[in-house]
Amino acid sequence: MNEQARRRPAKTYRRPKKDPVRILAFEALRAVDERAAYANLVLPPLLKKAREAGDFDTRDAALATELVYGTLRRQGTYDAIISACVDRPLRQVDPPVLDVLALGAHQLLGTRIPSHAAVSASVELARVVLGDGRAKFVNAVLRKIAKDDLDTWVERVAPPYDEDAEDHLAVVHSHPRWVVSALWDALGGGRAGIEDLLEADNERPEVTLVARPGRIGAGELLDTLGEESALPGRWSPYAVRLAEGGEPGAIDAVRDGRAGVQDEGSQLVAVALADAPLEGPDTRWLDGCAGPGGKAALLAALAAGRGAHLLASEKQPHRARLVGRALAGNPGPYQVITADGTRPPWRPGVFDRVLVDVPCTGLGALRRRPEARWRRRPEDLEGFAPLQRSLLREALKAVRVGGVVAYATCSPHPAETRAVVEDVLKGRGGPAAEADWIDARPLMPGVPALGAGPDVQLWPHLHGTDAMYLALLRRTA
Repeated sequence: MNEQARRRPAKTYRRPKKDPVRILAFEALRAVDERAAYANLVLPPLLKKAREAGDFDTRDAALATELVYGTLRRQGTYDAIISACVDRPLRQVDPPVLDVLALGAHQLLGTRIPSHAAVSASVELARVVLGDGRAKFVNAVLRKIAKDDLDTWVERVAPPYDEDAEDHLAVVHSHPRWVVSALWDALGGGRAGIEDLLEADNERPEVTLVARPGRIGAGELLDTLGEESALPGRWSPYAVRLAEGGEPGAIDAVRDGRAGVQDEGSQLVAVALADAPLEGPDTRWLDGCAGPGGKAALLAALAAGRGAHLLASEKQPHRARLVGRALAGNPGPYQVITADGTRPPWRPGVFDRVLVDVPCTGLGALRRRPEARWRRRPEDLEGFAPLQRSLLREALKAVRVGGVVAYATCSPHPAETRAVVEDVLKGRGGPAAEADWIDARPLMPGVPALGAGPDVQLWPHLHGTDAMYLALLRRTA
């Protein structure tokens, strides 16, 4: 061996640094993509496991949560930016690589993490989960993205509003074009309203609790949590809003079922049904699509206060079990069954109040399930339509003459809301139902901007709730 070779230092290979926070965020995104999972179901057990292993503290959990949800909410915008920085169509980039790039893009463009740290951490993640070769690709793309801020990139990759308004909004606010179009039709109005709605979909929603009457009051729950940890609800008399970073699973009242996590819009739907004027008996209530149990638990508590009985029915056995857990400990009489609401086991005309919160596209809950916007397709509306109409028809058969039916859905799409009710009332696709509209607006006192009625559409940007729809109907014959 010559002298120069002896003096040359041996080449060393540095092991990539494992970052538990970013590895967990990557694992969550892969589960969402590969298994069509929802982040709100995947992330909690991953965080719990990390805490138990001693890898995470509260700040780590908060960062991991922000990385996952922020990346999913802004996926459309980040995809457009990444596409401008690679030399091939995005469909030719392996999905795991895209997930690392999107996580990096969110750190660069959507957080206060310094650019050099965001790039470095993302490249290290790529080395761990993808290997050195693809880590170089990730490094090159992220360095291009890091040259400009989000506003500059959006101006570059989004078409001008005047040339294609819907495509512009789709890129800027990270929604599929068809969803932008559907929400705009449902909302009406000009540019300001739809931009406010789309932006609200990209904000982190508050965690709202429901104090279940007969077990704990909202005031008592507030006193227990303290004014630094919680605020009263905006509209529902049973709502309590947690301060940012509040962990509902750590609250005794939630653990023992006296309170639960429930969006204020869902609370308002249940309360409106319970408060709708009714003549005659008021002893038998039905929740015909009860899973996973939030509305059923509130209805059961309200029914118990009046000596009424709630039957909670759910078609899917695993969701029926969730309903059972939600109702456990309710002070009044109730029953949970596994049954198909389109082929019900109960006799017609036996209930006084009936709720059908029908399966839908979930376009009203995109704040909580941001991945749903990329998973749903326009043709899904046609798939849900027959089921929604069938469930409403059977609900109107189940209620007695003079009784009240609440048709609810977590979607503002016209095809899933008023069109369903009007088709059932007018006999399109089946016999016309003998029922009249009830004006639902007076049953939500203090809630502004409820429209012309008689039905109600709630909105994230106007009410701070999911985009819940409610129609109240009284059977007339």
